Amino acid sequence: MANMETPLDHVGWDLWRAAQAWKRLFSEAMVARGYAWFGEGRGNLVHLIGPSGCKQSALVTRSQLSKQAVQQFLDELERDGIIRREPDPADARGKIIRFTELGHTALREADAAKRAIEADIATALGASALAHLKSDLDKIAKLGK
Repeated sequence: MANMETPLDHVGWDLWRAAQAWKRLFSEAMVARGYAWFGEGRGNLVHLIGPSGCKQSALVTRSQLSKQAVQQFLDELERDGIIRREPDPADARGKIIRFTELGHTALREADAAKRAIEADIATALGASALAHLKSDLDKIAKLGK
């Protein structure tokens, strides 16, 4: 029987620690580029919106946050000029969330930050090892589908 004081060592913890390290590197890079909101909770919605926008109601499902939390984060992003809300032509009560020009600029900066982080990882692991890692991560992701 495992000692209850010592967490079980498993690949899930390894994946979680790696994901947290990547998220920290990304957040720090975006804050350094002048996009402090990427380091806050509301920054977690950005990748769920997508470059062409999405329904506000879909963000609740995608984010697994409450309607109130999503509403608050969107209010803050809108206040800062990152997103805008437009009427949903398919739903009179619904809204479509779209990025403003500032939001699209932030997305381009985010892509540059991601490329820089990946280059650092390639330097640390080697290009071949990174390619294998990406392939293996893809295989793991497919297990959950």
